[in-house]
Amino acid sequence: MFKGLGGLGDMAGMMKKAQEMQTKMGELQERLATLTVIGESGAGLVKATATAKGELTNLDIDPSIFNPDEKEVVEDLILAAIKDAQAKASDRSEREMQELTSELGLPAGMNMPGM
Repeated sequence: MFKGLGGLGDMAGMMKKAQEMQTKMGELQERLATLTVIGESGAGLVKATATAKGELTNLDIDPSIFNPDEKEVVEDLILAAIKDAQAKASDRSEREMQELTSELGLPAGMNMPGM
């Protein structure tokens, strides 16, 4: 049917695949903005919640750690919880991207624009 078109049939297929990939990337970006992870430090005394995109959305601090003599310890615990949340967000984002590339039949480890 498309024999006379040569490579144009392949080009149409590639364009369709590119559109599908763009749609799926948009959906993934929306999903990453709503997926949350919780980073912890101090055995759960400080918890930082972030989206899978790495945006900090909540910080929960157990009041028992508020001792004026231990200000630096509290600051360290807060930073550790935020860093843990960011690391978990990065891992979650990477897993979601791997799932998408696999679903689209793309090679593993392919860097997608916008990620």
